[in-house]
Amino acid sequence: MALRVRSRREESQPQQHTASHTAPLILTERTDEDAMSAVEHAALVAGRIMFGGYFVYNGIRHFVDREMLIGYAKSKGVAWPRLAVLGTGAMLVAGGLSLLTGIKPKLGAGLVTGFLAGVTPQMHDYWNASDQMQRMNDKVNFTKNLALIGGAAFAAATRDRWP
Repeated sequence: MALRVRSRREESQPQQHTASHTAPLILTERTDEDAMSAVEHAALVAGRIMFGGYFVYNGIRHFVDREMLIGYAKSKGVAWPRLAVLGTGAMLVAGGLSLLTGIKPKLGAGLVTGFLAGVTPQMHDYWNASDQMQRMNDKVNFTKNLALIGGAAFAAATRDRWP
């Protein structure tokens, strides 16, 4: 028998096998509707591989292509560009591995969100670009990063331990 935690609000609904009616959180028997279907499980695994893998790959690129990225960071006025590139690379690898493996996914989502929220407005400031091609490139990357923050929010909203 699997158990799940229910809130006090859910406690007022009819149920079977409650462990306690006085505790703020109640353990109850897990129902079939809580179970993940094979399709849902496959989608979660595929999503973990693609989403987490994206950040692992880009984090590794921060180390492999560090001189190029340091130069780009300097051109955008980043303070301590070497430290910024290496530090954000570590955030991406750690966050991506967390999302990929499902170990501490809330922490992983926080790491990639912190990275994206910190770098997006400075590195993809399309509103400051005078060249139309650069403006378009920065706008695409800016909006892509907003979507990735949304994906990280989805990841953070899932269970602490992924199947």
